[in-house]
Amino acid sequence: MSQTINLAHGDGGELTHQLIQDVFVKAFGNNEESKFDAAIIPVQQGKIAVTTDSFVVKPLFFPGGSIGKLAISGTVNDLAVSGAKPLYLTCGFVIEEGFALKNLKTIVQDMADEAKKAGVLLVAGDTKVVERGGCDGLFINTTGIGVLTKETETVPSFEVGDDVIISGTLGDHGIAILTSRGDLGIKSAVESDCAALNTMLEKATAVSKQVRIMRDPTRGGLTTTLVEIAEDFGVTITLEENAIPIKDGVRGACDLLGYDPLYLANEGKAIIVVAHDDGDKVLEAIRQLPEGQDAECIGKVTDTSKGQLLIETPLGVKRALHRLSGVMLPRIC
Repeated sequence: MSQTINLAHGDGGELTHQLIQDVFVKAFGNNEESKFDAAIIPVQQGKIAVTTDSFVVKPLFFPGGSIGKLAISGTVNDLAVSGAKPLYLTCGFVIEEGFALKNLKTIVQDMADEAKKAGVLLVAGDTKVVERGGCDGLFINTTGIGVLTKETETVPSFEVGDDVIISGTLGDHGIAILTSRGDLGIKSAVESDCAALNTMLEKATAVSKQVRIMRDPTRGGLTTTLVEIAEDFGVTITLEENAIPIKDGVRGACDLLGYDPLYLANEGKAIIVVAHDDGDKVLEAIRQLPEGQDAECIGKVTDTSKGQLLIETPLGVKRALHRLSGVMLPRIC
């Protein structure tokens, strides 16, 4: 097989067959499913959750991961924070003519490894090859299917005093992507946090039946995600600035570049709002796993009649936070 992708790899003929067999089927397996135009999958009775996402991150490889790892973990996490057990994924590849086959194999293997770690099966896919300049290397689309393990409330029942937990340090992915591009001439030891969180979140919901809501603060970061929760459900959330975990490397890069780490993208963190009585139990449970070892309670639900996000400084001054306006970091996922 050629060592680079050419247009014939996308024409449905022999080269397409070789590409699918030698790259995708070899990594993902599931030979039976690959014999049909659609995957035939069993589901339990009840509700299923479905999500889809497209990944166009630049660069394709970055400290702590690749577009392949990101495509799996991002979709798994969207299912997991919705209260679903992720089971199946599909993936679509748009590949630019001339793309190095060895890089494609590495990315696909990263996907297979992360899927195995998350306990999900890749059951269907599609490949398209476009001419040079048509897609900037490689784009990946994934769709995830999961089963709701319990009836999810349409409107969470928030109460004053509920704990707001973040599962780890903020802004790691955003800074890893920014510095790996080399555009600004700065270096950082910070690695992306991209990781599948379903096992960690299952532990959280296993120890508490009073988890109000879970979200993954990806684009727009912690602030934008919490503003959306506050406005959608009409609650006031107050953060403690000193309690928010941020790595020194992230804070230093933000100071140099003028970014706010509370708005930076994360790809391996979860927000968990839980009844105060269960907050310590949830923290203890998720800290047992690498993905949650830096988890902290960073705030409270302080009112259930007005939708707003506040932050309290070490001096006791409170100010309102708002969702991200404009673009901080393009192509972060």
